[in-house]
Amino acid sequence: MSHDKDIESRRRFLKAAAGTAAAVALVGGTLPRFAHAADLPHVSETDPTAKALGYVENASKTTDSKHKAGDDCANCQFYSGGPSGYGPCQLFPGKAVNAKGWCVSHTAKKA
Repeated sequence: MSHDKDIESRRRFLKAAAGTAAAVALVGGTLPRFAHAADLPHVSETDPTAKALGYVENASKTTDSKHKAGDDCANCQFYSGGPSGYGPCQLFPGKAVNAKGWCVSHTAKKA
């Protein structure tokens, strides 16, 4: 008889544990884990790092001789945002750059 009670006890425990794990996964899935690009502050051209890297909001307006036609943040390996708008850049941790922007550290994404 006690063997049957032990088995029933284990079953209840396993069901409760599975239910708790499912609830944690459900709640955990709704909590933000990382800041979204839209929540990141935009890099300003007056930012000290931006100045040091020659960052411009619009690549077509740069006069830097290192700029090649067609180069912009959207096609740089350090940029992880979409093809338009703003997105994170590894060179500006915690900030977002314009997809149409450019800086002297531009490195084309590998295909």
